[in-house]
Amino acid sequence: MSDPRRFREELSRSIVDGGERLRNALRKAPRPGGADRTRREAAFGKADYLSVKSDLQEMLLEEIDERNLLGAEDAVVAEVVEEFASRIASSDEVPLNELERRRLAEDLAHETMGLGPLSPLMADPAVTDILVNGPEQVYVERFGRMEKTSVRFRDDDHIIRLIERIAAKVGRRIDASAPMADLRLEDGSRVNATIPPVTIDGPTISIRRFGRKRLRRSELRELGMLSPEMDSFLAHAVRGRVNMLISGGTGAGKSTLLGALAEAIPEHERVVTIEDTAELILDQEHVVRMETRPPNAEGSGRITARELVINSLRMRPDRIIVGEVRGGEALDMLQAMNTGHDGGLTTVHSNSPRDALARLETMVLMAGIDLPSRAIREQIAAAIQLIVHVRRYEDGVRRVESVVELTGLESGTPLVQELFVFRRQGVDGRKVIGEFAATGIVPRLMPLLRERGLDFPLDAFQPGPRHAG
Repeated sequence: MSDPRRFREELSRSIVDGGERLRNALRKAPRPGGADRTRREAAFGKADYLSVKSDLQEMLLEEIDERNLLGAEDAVVAEVVEEFASRIASSDEVPLNELERRRLAEDLAHETMGLGPLSPLMADPAVTDILVNGPEQVYVERFGRMEKTSVRFRDDDHIIRLIERIAAKVGRRIDASAPMADLRLEDGSRVNATIPPVTIDGPTISIRRFGRKRLRRSELRELGMLSPEMDSFLAHAVRGRVNMLISGGTGAGKSTLLGALAEAIPEHERVVTIEDTAELILDQEHVVRMETRPPNAEGSGRITARELVINSLRMRPDRIIVGEVRGGEALDMLQAMNTGHDGGLTTVHSNSPRDALARLETMVLMAGIDLPSRAIREQIAAAIQLIVHVRRYEDGVRRVESVVELTGLESGTPLVQELFVFRRQGVDGRKVIGEFAATGIVPRLMPLLRERGLDFPLDAFQPGPRHAG
């Protein structure tokens, strides 16, 4: 990389020259007149700021890209950007007050290194989803409700530049030949991006946000996701190496609960995680993280979740955690659980625990192996011991709706018994009223937990309410 001081001076001169060209063009633009002159001048001043920022940003990115400065540390780039913005603001004839100067510096830094117009939304801890449908349509989900924001992009190219920057940071690509991409941000947030021709009206961005720190079990109890008895039982089941399936719909909190329950995995165990987009953050030190990979421009190099599950069996794992089963990897996951790799954890999209079992059966068939339906169900019944179903209610609160034990197979039908349940009682304004309760059934896996040195009080299974949701 060239001398930083010389680079800053050259880039500053380039941006100043560009600013001068822009000022000349603005001087020649027709000035508003008439009774509403003041209002139009205010609008013109706003357009000036956006145009200046856009022009400066394009030149800044071009120069930085030519000198490969994006490979430098963020602190170095931020210092350079701030110096550029300060010089431009002090020498430019376009009137900028101190607040606007600071805004210009922040905007240029966000555009160069961050998420541009989306940066304020990412800083809001209440935002769980960010959805960009186009330059003028940016939506967020706060507290389980969707709302439109005042955030705007300049045009479609502005959105595409942001998508390309996110993709480049994780070694992915997106263009007309590969117009869809699953990406992740540094904080673990999951990003799906599309560009034309897949989305015909323009590029889109969907961000599933993850907090700067993951939610722990204690915090989930405080938020009303599950009762203390449910939490304690599930933690004992994880420590006792019970195979567990977490089911639920989109945004129900499956991954959040998976990460929280993984706290109970003993520190000495070797854990292998398999995800489409790596987002799980575990406390344990001995963790191997694996991630799938889409095909490259030539259509080769793809790595599937099934290949990673098969490979993980050769890595001497104590635990295998699959972020989500979506296809043929379900067969290999079940086989691993049935051949000594117990204590597995995974999630699946479904509307109920029984739907989760039906989906597993369908995904096993996606492996391309012609197995009779009964054989598949026998494998499922032998492998999965607990199903935890989570649901996001209309008040935005995510709750464990049911904890179910899979006890076997009878006449080809899986037998299940519900251990804990959330009983809904009504709605008070916007809040769902209900209570967590035990059903009175003692799970059949209790002797297994005792054999492994884990005592759990049977009183926790006494029927009746335990905690208000």
